[in-house]
Amino acid sequence: MRKSTLLLSSLLIAGSLLLSACSENGNTDAASTDTPANTAATADPGAAAGGTEAPAAPAVVPAGALSEPFTATDLTKLPAVAQKRTDTIIVGLTDPSGAFTPYFQESGYDGNVSSLLYASLVTVDDKGVPTPELAESWEVSADQLTYTFHLRKDLKFSDGSPLTADDVAFTWTIQYDKAYDGGSSLPSLKVKGGEAYKAGTAESIDGIKVIDPQTISVTLEQPNATALVTLGSNVLSKAYYGKDYKFGQLEYIKKLHEKPLGDGPYKLEKFIPGQEVRLVANENYFKGKPKTEHFIYKTTTGDAWQFLETGEVDYASFPATEENIGKLKELGYVNILPYTPSTYGYMQVNLKHEQLKDKRVRQAIAYGLDRQSIYVDAAEGAGAVANIPASPISWSYTEEGINPYKYDPDQANKLLDEAGWSVGAGGIREKDGKPLSIHYLASKSKNSDIFIAVAKENFAALGIDFQPEIFADFNSLVSKTESGDYDLVSYSTSMLTDPADGFMQFFDGEITDYENPKFVELYNKALATTDIEQRKAVYKELYQLFNDELPIIFTNYKKTVYAYNGRIQNLSVSPFIGLAGSLPNWTLK
Repeated sequence: MRKSTLLLSSLLIAGSLLLSACSENGNTDAASTDTPANTAATADPGAAAGGTEAPAAPAVVPAGALSEPFTATDLTKLPAVAQKRTDTIIVGLTDPSGAFTPYFQESGYDGNVSSLLYASLVTVDDKGVPTPELAESWEVSADQLTYTFHLRKDLKFSDGSPLTADDVAFTWTIQYDKAYDGGSSLPSLKVKGGEAYKAGTAESIDGIKVIDPQTISVTLEQPNATALVTLGSNVLSKAYYGKDYKFGQLEYIKKLHEKPLGDGPYKLEKFIPGQEVRLVANENYFKGKPKTEHFIYKTTTGDAWQFLETGEVDYASFPATEENIGKLKELGYVNILPYTPSTYGYMQVNLKHEQLKDKRVRQAIAYGLDRQSIYVDAAEGAGAVANIPASPISWSYTEEGINPYKYDPDQANKLLDEAGWSVGAGGIREKDGKPLSIHYLASKSKNSDIFIAVAKENFAALGIDFQPEIFADFNSLVSKTESGDYDLVSYSTSMLTDPADGFMQFFDGEITDYENPKFVELYNKALATTDIEQRKAVYKELYQLFNDELPIIFTNYKKTVYAYNGRIQNLSVSPFIGLAGSLPNWTLK
C-alpha cells in the first residue's frame, strides 16, 4: 500500500504516480502545511491530445471570510530570526519516510520532497491543460494510441550527467517489472508489450521506442484520457538507478532512497528524520538555478501558530475560519492567500470485515454520523460535507442524483435493523452472537479529537461499540492500516488533477476488496475518450454508484488559508499543482 496524499501540491506534480491518501489532520501541526504532493497527478489532454477542448479551470472557492489575497501590513513585526534569513526558506511538513525516489514513495509527504528533487516531462497550467517541462513538445496519433515526446536539448541530472530518451525508456520499463509494487498508475495505461515484459516472455517493451537521444515514442493498447501526464511524469537516471537493475529484482532501489539523483530545482543535502529535510539549489536545473539557495522542510512536531509567530517557519496553512484569518492579519508580517484544494476527505473501510461488507451498514454509518457538526460547524464554516469522490472545483463535480446522507439516526437504525443487527445486552447491536464494533484509526490532531467526541455519542445512539485508536505520527498510522487491524481509518486524498485520480486508491493497492464489475466498466469507459462532455456523463454515473455503494465513506472538503512570510516574493498557487510551479522562483526581499 502506498499512502501518498500528496503537501505542496500535486506536483508539487512533479510527482510520482501513486495516488495518495494523507492523514485527515487539522493542520494545527507545523507539519500540516498543505495537501501532500499528488503522486498520481494527471490531467485531461483535451485539445493538446487531439480531443475536445480542455475544460476551463474551475473557480477557486473563496476560503471562509477571505475572498482576496491579503498583503502583510508591517514587516517590522517579523521575528528577528526570520529577518536574518537571507538565502533560506523554511516550510513545515509531516515527517516523511525518506523514500524520495519517484514511483517508490511510501507517502505523499515523501512526494513533497521528491517533487522538488525531480522535474517531469509534462506539467499542467492553471487550467489543467498539459504544458511542456522536460519535454519541449509532443505529438499524439489520430487514434490516441501513440505518444511521441521531444526532449529539450542539453538536459542534465543534478550530478551533471545527461538526461536522454534512454532514461525515459528505463523509467517506464521498470514500472512493468514483475517485482514493482509501487503505486504508479502507468501500468494501468496498458503500454503495448508491457504485460509480456512483466511475464518475462520479452526482453523489452515493444511499445516503447527510443528514436534518438531527444525523442521517444510509446504506444498503448487502448486510448486513455490521462495518458499524456501519466507518461509525462518524473524521469529516473538509467545510469544511476539502472546500474544494478536485473529483471525481477528491484530491492536495490531502496538503498538509493537516501541519496536521490534528480533533475528538479533542488538537491537533497541532508535528511534528519523527525527534524528536517535540507535541500540545496540545483545548478543544473533546466530552468536555471533557483533564486533561493536553501529550502528546508521542518518536520519537527509542534504548533503551527507558534512556529509562524516565532519565525521558525516561513509558511503554514490553517482552516479558513474568521478567527484564524483575524489572528493572521493581526500578525502584520504575513501575506494570506485563500485556497480551496482539489481534495476530499474520506474514511477507508475495511471491506474484509464481515460487518462492513453489507452496504446497509456503511450507509447507516453515513446517516448516523453528524458530519455537519464535525466538519462544518466545528470548523467554523471552513469546510463542507463530501458525498462523492471529487472536489467541488472539479469540472466533473455534480450533485445530481447524489444522496446527501444528512444526519438521520432514525434512518441509520432502520438500516441496521434491516441488516439483521439487533440491540443486545448493554445496548450494543449483535448478529450471530457477535457485537457490532468499529475500530477507528486516525492521526493525533484537534480534528480527530472533535471526530471522536461526536462519533462516540452518535455511534452509542446506534448501538455500535466505537473503539478509537490515535497515532502520534502518520507513518505509524499507515503501518497499522497496512496490518489490516482496523474497521475505519480517516484519510484525505492528494490533490486531484483529473477526475480519475479520485478513484486511484482502488487501483494502486490501497483498497483491494471492493469488487464491482460496473465500477470497473465505468472507470475504463471514462478513460477511453478525451471528449469532456462524454466523460462528464460517465463520471456522473460513477459518482452516483459510489454514493450508493459507499466503498469508502465520504467526509469533507476543506477551505484553507496559506499564511507566509511577507518577504517571500513570486509565490503563487494553482488549483492543480499547488505551489510547485512557483516555488523555484521564490525569493526573499
